[in-house]
Amino acid sequence: MTKILMVCLGNICRSPLAEGILKAKLSSNFMVDSAGTANYHTGSAPDQRSVAVAKKYGLNISNLKGRQFTVSDFDRFDRIYVMDSSNYQNVTKLARNENDLSKVNFILNEVYPNENFDVPDPYYGGNEGFENIYNMLNEACTIIANNLTSEQNDIS
Repeated sequence: MTKILMVCLGNICRSPLAEGILKAKLSSNFMVDSAGTANYHTGSAPDQRSVAVAKKYGLNISNLKGRQFTVSDFDRFDRIYVMDSSNYQNVTKLARNENDLSKVNFILNEVYPNENFDVPDPYYGGNEGFENIYNMLNEACTIIANNLTSEQNDIS
């Protein structure tokens, strides 16, 4: 089973939304989770604006709970997608070796290879920011899901 982790700062806006989007696009042969690099919202539900935009597109992420990224996530996950350069720095600082580092990538590199574009943090903005990040994450997650499904079919 391929395991994918989505990472943002607090694990209440971008990463739970990415988790919900990708889960909806993949079969049960995959596991998707999310985490934050900070511990601000450990145990908290996603931001209501993320929940609302997910619901608008038929996804329920209201039951997710925030957690902090840990070194053991490198062992548990095959791929780790970060939302921005700060998340990338925080995650890669914890990497123990090249194998750990090889698992980490900017999620928008799926759409714009090697550009390392950030998914903006919508927390301090209005509802429009959440709609915008939904669209960005949906595009990236569609590519991720297609690639993962193709890889799985190649193995079978």
